[in-house]
Amino acid sequence: MTDPIADFLTRIRNAVKANHKVVEAPASKMKQEIARILHEQGYILAYKMGEDQQGHKTIKVALKYHPESKLSAIKNLQRVSRPGLRRYASVSEMPRVLNGLGIAIVSTSKGIMTDKQARKENVGGEVLCFVY
Repeated sequence: MTDPIADFLTRIRNAVKANHKVVEAPASKMKQEIARILHEQGYILAYKMGEDQQGHKTIKVALKYHPESKLSAIKNLQRVSRPGLRRYASVSEMPRVLNGLGIAIVSTSKGIMTDKQARKENVGGEVLCFVY
Protein backbone atom coordinates (compact mmCIF):
# COMPACT_ATOMS: atom_id res chain seq x y z
CA MET A 1 0.00 0.00 0.00
CA THR A 2 1.55 3.30 -1.05
CA ASP A 3 -0.72 5.68 0.89
CA PRO A 4 -2.03 4.29 4.21
CA ILE A 5 -3.55 7.62 5.27
CA ALA A 6 -5.66 7.80 2.10
CA ASP A 7 -6.74 4.19 2.76
CA PHE A 8 -7.77 5.13 6.33
CA LEU A 9 -9.77 8.15 5.13
CA THR A 10 -11.39 6.09 2.36
CA ARG A 11 -12.44 3.42 4.87
CA ILE A 12 -14.10 6.11 7.01
CA ARG A 13 -15.72 7.72 3.94
CA ASN A 14 -17.10 4.37 2.73
CA ALA A 15 -18.40 3.46 6.20
CA VAL A 16 -20.21 6.81 6.43
CA LYS A 17 -21.85 6.25 3.02
CA ALA A 18 -22.93 2.73 4.11
CA ASN A 19 -24.21 4.05 7.50
CA HIS A 20 -21.93 1.76 9.52
CA LYS A 21 -21.49 2.42 13.23
CA VAL A 22 -17.86 1.26 13.49
CA VAL A 23 -14.99 1.05 11.02
CA GLU A 24 -11.74 -0.85 11.57
CA ALA A 25 -8.38 -0.18 9.90
CA PRO A 26 -4.71 -1.07 10.37
CA ALA A 27 -3.21 1.23 13.00
CA SER A 28 -0.26 3.61 13.02
CA LYS A 29 0.72 6.61 15.12
CA MET A 30 -0.31 8.99 12.33
CA LYS A 31 -3.78 7.40 12.03
CA GLN A 32 -4.16 7.50 15.81
CA GLU A 33 -3.40 11.24 15.81
CA ILE A 34 -5.86 11.85 12.95
CA ALA A 35 -8.53 9.93 14.89
CA ARG A 36 -7.71 11.95 18.03
CA ILE A 37 -8.24 15.21 16.15
CA LEU A 38 -11.50 13.95 14.59
CA HIS A 39 -12.69 13.00 18.09
CA GLU A 40 -11.66 16.34 19.65
CA GLN A 41 -13.40 18.28 16.87
CA GLY A 42 -16.62 16.22 17.24
CA TYR A 43 -16.58 14.37 13.90
CA ILE A 44 -16.46 10.87 15.48
CA LEU A 45 -17.77 9.44 18.75
CA ALA A 46 -14.67 7.53 19.84
CA TYR A 47 -11.65 5.55 18.69
CA LYS A 48 -9.86 2.60 20.23
CA MET A 49 -6.58 0.85 19.56
CA GLY A 50 -6.59 -2.95 19.55
CA GLU A 51 -5.22 -6.07 17.90
CA ASP A 52 -6.67 -8.58 15.44
CA GLN A 53 -6.23 -12.38 15.53
CA GLN A 54 -2.82 -12.25 13.83
CA GLY A 55 -1.47 -9.75 16.38
CA HIS A 56 -1.50 -6.73 14.05
CA LYS A 57 -2.45 -3.42 15.63
CA THR A 58 -5.80 -2.01 14.50
CA ILE A 59 -7.79 1.14 15.17
CA LYS A 60 -11.57 1.06 15.59
CA VAL A 61 -13.45 4.28 14.93
CA ALA A 62 -17.05 4.80 16.13
CA LEU A 63 -18.79 7.09 13.67
CA LYS A 64 -21.12 9.88 14.79
CA TYR A 65 -24.64 10.35 13.41
CA HIS A 66 -27.43 12.79 14.27
CA PRO A 67 -29.99 10.91 16.44
CA GLU A 68 -33.11 12.02 14.53
CA SER A 69 -32.05 12.76 10.96
CA LYS A 70 -29.41 9.96 10.88
CA LEU A 71 -27.02 12.27 8.98
CA SER A 72 -23.32 11.78 9.59
CA ALA A 73 -21.20 14.43 11.29
CA ILE A 74 -18.65 13.93 8.48
CA LYS A 75 -19.91 15.33 5.19
CA ASN A 76 -16.64 14.97 3.31
CA LEU A 77 -13.09 13.71 3.88
CA GLN A 78 -10.62 14.84 1.26
CA ARG A 79 -6.94 13.87 1.06
CA VAL A 80 -4.82 16.88 0.10
CA SER A 81 -1.15 15.90 0.29
CA ARG A 82 -0.34 12.55 -1.25
CA PRO A 83 2.89 10.63 -1.91
CA GLY A 84 3.03 11.74 -5.55
CA LEU A 85 2.41 15.40 -4.77
CA ARG A 86 3.10 16.71 -1.29
CA ARG A 87 1.27 19.91 -0.27
CA TYR A 88 2.94 22.19 2.25
CA ALA A 89 1.63 25.46 3.66
CA SER A 90 3.25 28.17 5.73
CA VAL A 91 1.30 29.96 8.45
CA SER A 92 0.29 32.77 6.08
CA GLU A 93 -0.84 30.28 3.40
CA MET A 94 -2.70 27.91 5.76
CA PRO A 95 -5.97 26.89 4.03
CA ARG A 96 -9.38 27.65 5.50
CA VAL A 97 -11.92 24.89 4.88
CA LEU A 98 -15.45 26.11 4.10
CA ASN A 99 -14.50 29.55 5.41
CA GLY A 100 -13.70 28.16 8.87
CA LEU A 101 -16.58 25.67 9.20
CA GLY A 102 -14.40 22.65 8.39
CA ILE A 103 -10.90 21.71 9.49
CA ALA A 104 -7.63 20.99 7.76
CA ILE A 105 -5.41 18.42 9.48
CA VAL A 106 -1.77 19.51 9.28
CA SER A 107 1.43 17.63 10.12
CA THR A 108 3.82 20.13 11.69
CA SER A 109 7.14 20.00 13.53
CA LYS A 110 5.12 20.30 16.76
CA GLY A 111 2.89 17.32 15.91
CA ILE A 112 -0.33 16.75 14.02
CA MET A 113 -2.92 19.48 14.59
CA THR A 114 -5.75 21.41 12.99
CA ASP A 115 -5.21 24.47 10.83
CA LYS A 116 -6.51 26.72 13.64
CA GLN A 117 -4.05 25.28 16.16
CA ALA A 118 -1.21 25.63 13.63
CA ARG A 119 -2.04 29.33 13.17
CA LYS A 120 -2.11 29.78 16.96
CA GLU A 121 1.26 27.97 17.34
CA ASN A 122 2.62 29.94 14.36
CA VAL A 123 3.86 26.85 12.47
CA GLY A 124 3.32 25.55 8.96
CA GLY A 125 3.53 22.03 7.64
CA GLU A 126 2.15 19.36 5.36
CA VAL A 127 -1.62 19.64 4.79
CA LEU A 128 -2.84 16.04 5.17
CA CYS A 129 -6.60 16.34 4.62
CA PHE A 130 -9.74 18.47 4.76
CA VAL A 131 -12.74 17.45 6.89
CA TYR A 132 -16.19 19.01 6.86
